[in-house]
Amino acid sequence: MDLAPSSTVTFTITTLPKNERGRKTLNRLMKMQPEVQKGLSMLARRRRQKDNIPTKRAGRIWINRKKPTALTRVEIGESFTLRVTAQIIPDIKSVAAYLEMKAA
Repeated sequence: MDLAPSSTVTFTITTLPKNERGRKTLNRLMKMQPEVQKGLSMLARRRRQKDNIPTKRAGRIWINRKKPTALTRVEIGESFTLRVTAQIIPDIKSVAAYLEMKAA
């Protein structure tokens, strides 16, 4: 399938990358989905407002920060839909061996 800018494509992970670089690229691509971005921003707001605990330490305010929640997982069978832009085409091509692509 040809990757053209402004097209919407659904990707399905068929095999896992053997190196960490490929897994990070797939995770970054999966985080580009609008619904995932909305969830991440809602969780960030919640952490900022409620979950980070300020404590006094040596006369100053220190904040115990909660670790962020991972909303995406790179696993076989996971699928995600993206609107392809010229900026992400090189990333998609670098992990194309691990993906099955079809028009959405």
